[in-house]
Amino acid sequence: MIAKPIVGILAFQGDFAKHEQAFAKLKCETRLVKSPSQLEACEYLVIPGGESSVIDRFVKSTQLAEPIKRFASNRPVWGTCAGMILLATHVVNDRTISPLSLLDITIERNGYGRQFDSFIDVGQVTFGAKPEPLEMVFIRAPKITNIGAEVVRLGSCRNETVIVRQGNVIATSFHPELTASTRFQQYFLSLKH
Repeated sequence: MIAKPIVGILAFQGDFAKHEQAFAKLKCETRLVKSPSQLEACEYLVIPGGESSVIDRFVKSTQLAEPIKRFASNRPVWGTCAGMILLATHVVNDRTISPLSLLDITIERNGYGRQFDSFIDVGQVTFGAKPEPLEMVFIRAPKITNIGAEVVRLGSCRNETVIVRQGNVIATSFHPELTASTRFQQYFLSLKH
């Protein structure tokens, strides 16, 4: 019998339940993470969308920042929307957040606009030899304004980079968990650790 991958989902605030549902479709075991010991029991980590400043405060108050950094050194981490903000090196329009600096990118919070400006579109992803279309849901999404030399661009929408990867760490400006497709989750699970 093949062991099910154990996917940890940071569960302080945000859409962690939607991530649980998406990984359940893929027969993964999910664990809600709120402490370093819960994190250590996982093979993958998802930092969900939500309110980045709130998630940041919980990460600080529970002393999870350093454990997440150690986890990312040899296990895959994925941040969606607010999770992307927390994984970035720089956040240009919010000095209250202390990002984890696991992705050499600069982020503008709400770079696509406020809630009213949220949208669904079809972008392009490059997980294999050629680009493929993927439905993307953007909700008060962050915009990448600068990308470091070690960061790989894996997807775009409306002429903007919306998926980036650096080593074991990957981030999306949009919410793959809000669509019927599990293609992005399958790609995340394929990352070696």
